[in-house]
Amino acid sequence: MNWLVLGLAGVVEIAWSQSIKPTRNFTQPLPTLICFVLAAVAVYLLSYAMQTLPVGTAYAVFTGIGAVGAITLGIVVQRDPLSAGRVLALSMIIGGIVLARVTNPD
Repeated sequence: MNWLVLGLAGVVEIAWSQSIKPTRNFTQPLPTLICFVLAAVAVYLLSYAMQTLPVGTAYAVFTGIGAVGAITLGIVVQRDPLSAGRVLALSMIIGGIVLARVTNPD
């Protein structure tokens, strides 16, 4: 169950990462509020998952999901450049997440 919560925390982390830019350096009230709420929800879910998962594993998976999602959305939505190096980096992050999951003693 906590792996599912951790996955959800990662998805909220992705949404949070995308909510930062619209705040325009935290000068726009509604986008700033949304950004803070998403951050709080992501951290709450992460802390819940950490009740039974090792802290290091949970945090690495959480940030890995966030990084993969942020890079992917940047490429798809923001038209960030795609290169072989970025694809390799994404593959390595995803591999690390999978490895952390399958080698976790739960």
